[in-house]
Amino acid sequence: MGDWVKLRAADGQELSAWEARPEGEPIAGLVVVQEIFGVNAHIRSVTDGWARDGFLAVAPALFDRIEPGVDLTYEGADMQRAVSFIPRLDVEKALLDTRAAMDYAASATSKKVGVIGYCFGGTIAWLAATRLGARVAVGYYGGRIANYASENPACPVMLHFGRQDAHIPAEEVDRVKSAHPGVEVYWYDAGHGFNCDARSAYNAAAAREARQRSVEFLKQWTENSDQ
Repeated sequence: MGDWVKLRAADGQELSAWEARPEGEPIAGLVVVQEIFGVNAHIRSVTDGWARDGFLAVAPALFDRIEPGVDLTYEGADMQRAVSFIPRLDVEKALLDTRAAMDYAASATSKKVGVIGYCFGGTIAWLAATRLGARVAVGYYGGRIANYASENPACPVMLHFGRQDAHIPAEEVDRVKSAHPGVEVYWYDAGHGFNCDARSAYNAAAAREARQRSVEFLKQWTENSDQ
């Protein structure tokens, strides 16, 4: 369904992005922010899925600044390589690239743009809500959101977490919820990465429930021009 396009960030950086368009008129634009494994087969599939739900979906390749074409699996040497990217991540530059994708989606649709992110992308989705003017934001198991709990979202936000997630302490999520009671936070009987059907941690029931909530939430805040 999708294909690669090129984006240019405000600082001149050129990056790739996977774009998937719906069959008909798009409901809105949606930026899909990757995990630490790049815009891999799973993220491309997820992006295609959002297009089937009616969004013009764009997944910027945030690692192009480090190494173009990162496309990793979730096991063995690929897992080790993905982890090696963590200390090299530059949140400010990731936000520049996310903004480029938001601008692209807005220009392509002339409609509102939401942001949804997974893992590392979940944290970027939170920052898109607090800094980038996203219309709506959804984050899946964003491990660093608590670091930015003092920042105030300027749009509706929904967050999904697994109760068995060893990477994200529950007290950190509670800190975010306490600081922002209006943020919708949902817990699932699952671990980190429960939405990804390419991971051993995949939990079909949790993924289905979280996605249903996310679809309804995204449509609520992008389809209605009065909100």
